[in-house]
Amino acid sequence: MKGKGWIILALAALVAASCGTARRAPAQPEAPVIPPLTDPVDIARSRERARAVADSIAQIQAQMQAPPSSEGIRTDSGIKPVPAPPRELVDEILDYAKTFLGVPYRLGAGGPDLFDCSGFTLYVFREFGYFLPHNSQAQFKMCRPVESFSDLRKGDLVFFGSRGSIRDIGHVGIVVDVDLERGMFSFIHASTSNGVEIQRSTQPYFMMRYIGAGRVLND
Repeated sequence: MKGKGWIILALAALVAASCGTARRAPAQPEAPVIPPLTDPVDIARSRERARAVADSIAQIQAQMQAPPSSEGIRTDSGIKPVPAPPRELVDEILDYAKTFLGVPYRLGAGGPDLFDCSGFTLYVFREFGYFLPHNSQAQFKMCRPVESFSDLRKGDLVFFGSRGSIRDIGHVGIVVDVDLERGMFSFIHASTSNGVEIQRSTQPYFMMRYIGAGRVLND
């Protein structure tokens, strides 16, 4: 009995010791509270700024996509007002265009040492504050149409079909003179064969390919 008593006392002492160790174990730290990255008020302000920027972009895109009108022509920065040109301005534009007579042709060139057809018209009109795209089809769409030959005048752009298709615009020039009695006009343009030159609309190549005319300068 005495031996069993000692065993019971020893077991009791071990249990008490282990319980005391568990009570003395350090407590685990609580997880830190992480504040939100952005205050809700800042989110609302950011959304307002984003909407304002989106509205501005939408307005610019609407201006760029608006059809041309008699009040102006479309440019990279929106609608450019077009003043009514005095006769002297038309003559100045044509005189300036003639200073490039003989300049060679090169596809995609925009001057002043080399031109293609739309690069030439772009370069000439840009000198006087009128901005045209470097593409004959785009210039045709931008200009106000000249409805009939009797309305054609100096300074208008004239458009012709391409070599591959007489129905698809592929060439552009500037009217230099109009002869209503003979039903013809002369125009200056950058030709593939001779560079910048003046030719007549009665030449068979251009008679077959003439599509129409457009006006850059306002009435």
